Amino acid sequence: MNPNPPLPSLDALVPGDMAKKAENVGVAKVNLGPFRMFALAVLAGAFIAMGAIFMTTVTAGASGVLSYGVTRLLGGLAFCVGLILVVVGGAELFTGNNLIVMAWASRKVSTGRLLRNWIIVYLGNFVGAVVTAYGMYLSGQFTFGKGAVGLQALTIANAKVSLDFTQALVLGIFCNALVCLAVWLCMGARSTMDKIMAIIFPIAAFVAIGFEHSIANMYFIPVALFIKNGAPAEFWTNIGATAADFGNLTWSNFFIVNLLPVTIGNIIGGALMVGLVYWFIYLRPSWTGQKEEAEKPELKKA
Repeated sequence: MNPNPPLPSLDALVPGDMAKKAENVGVAKVNLGPFRMFALAVLAGAFIAMGAIFMTTVTAGASGVLSYGVTRLLGGLAFCVGLILVVVGGAELFTGNNLIVMAWASRKVSTGRLLRNWIIVYLGNFVGAVVTAYGMYLSGQFTFGKGAVGLQALTIANAKVSLDFTQALVLGIFCNALVCLAVWLCMGARSTMDKIMAIIFPIAAFVAIGFEHSIANMYFIPVALFIKNGAPAEFWTNIGATAADFGNLTWSNFFIVNLLPVTIGNIIGGALMVGLVYWFIYLRPSWTGQKEEAEKPELKKA
């Protein structure tokens, strides 16, 4: 036994080691049992919803008081709590799990296992986010600030279901590129504070810019629909509006106009633009190495 073992390094992992870690994490994720995977996904949906609640509350009533950019920045900083809870607390988030393609591209994860994870986690995220949305509706939190919180929730959701398909798709692409970059940076972290700092800037950026996150939208739009369809008359009087003013806000527009293109965009941005790019750079077997190995079959026998 070495009487003086080396001290563990406090330096962040370098990108090559981050890629190997991401690959191993992907393998571990797909091998979770379905019930544990679903339960962790429900938690992630609720955690992201908590970030959305914080953002909605922080930005309520800011229009006309603060500049657009400052309001968006404050909302983005508030929203960060969602991914912090997911990464540090431990949960399964569909958008972050797009990085499993790194293990898939290395043939350590089958296509079936990859899709199984994505489907179970996506459904679990949906349950967690929508149940949280309904709970917030029942709590009456949307009436706080003389209805300012509810008005902000309705405004956010109405804007999301008013996007055209291409807009929603592209906003979803760039959103999950930043989300997966935040998760990628966390692969190099050595401490909890490292992870938190790695998360804050990419996530605050995507929210401030106005990109579209499918799991966050599973909270933002349903909570507004619950408010629109069930808020008392006093709420509408306080905000000086009616349910008819939010005509685009329907369940069909939620699923077809927003969630469908945003989800497709999130997969493109996370799996292709981040996961496969980093796999190609750090994990792809070199052609030269494969050729040399093929030319020396005796090494395999040994």
